[in-house]
Amino acid sequence: MNATLKKLALAALLLSSAACVAKASDPDVAEVKKAFVTRFPDRKVESVSPTPVSGIYEVVLPGRQIVYVDAGVKHLFVGDLIDAEKRESLTEKRVAELSKVAWKDLPLAAAMKEVRGSGARKVAIFSDPDCPFCKKLERETLKDVNNVTIYTFLYPLTQLHPDAMRKSRQIWCSKDRVGSWTAHMRQGTELSGPDNCDVSVLEQNQALGAKLGINGTPTMVFGNGRMVSGAIPSAEFEKYLSAQ
Repeated sequence: MNATLKKLALAALLLSSAACVAKASDPDVAEVKKAFVTRFPDRKVESVSPTPVSGIYEVVLPGRQIVYVDAGVKHLFVGDLIDAEKRESLTEKRVAELSKVAWKDLPLAAAMKEVRGSGARKVAIFSDPDCPFCKKLERETLKDVNNVTIYTFLYPLTQLHPDAMRKSRQIWCSKDRVGSWTAHMRQGTELSGPDNCDVSVLEQNQALGAKLGINGTPTMVFGNGRMVSGAIPSAEFEKYLSAQ
């Protein structure tokens, strides 16, 4: 056995021993939360739970941020916790669970509704009329998707796109909202028409997005509650759409 392998073997042995000791003295999660709040009084803790690694705890912070700490919160680390045997990220899996949205709670009347084919499958998309990735999603990812009902929530990110709110108002005030939206996003048609109708729905969408922790567009919520962000490829989109 070479020196490197000896070091790895020793490290594994020490880790195993440490885990056994930690498991025997694991504190209640309430104590871990108390220690975390004491050390980081400015951070709101949404939940604390043990991980498969003895003595290591998952702490969920606002915005679905996950960090890991030891029992006494003397050490904190950020990153993916990997199941080496299954070769999967437990952190990514957990974030997906935390991001799930109850479809029945979505106020679909506040969205633009586009039905394709049977419309059997469903997806809600939070989108910004000035977002280049939203346009990429519309022009490429959604191009050949069929048998789906698409609910588009206008979600202008005004801090990035100052003119997005005005355009969102024009789209919502249009007699044909879906037609106005698709022409602008897929064909690049300039918007025209009034923007002075009742657009309180846009404020509602902003509040809804904040509640769901949506801070980027496009963000999709599929029928099974899975939330996914970004202009993902059509094959990946179909996978999520068919998993309902």
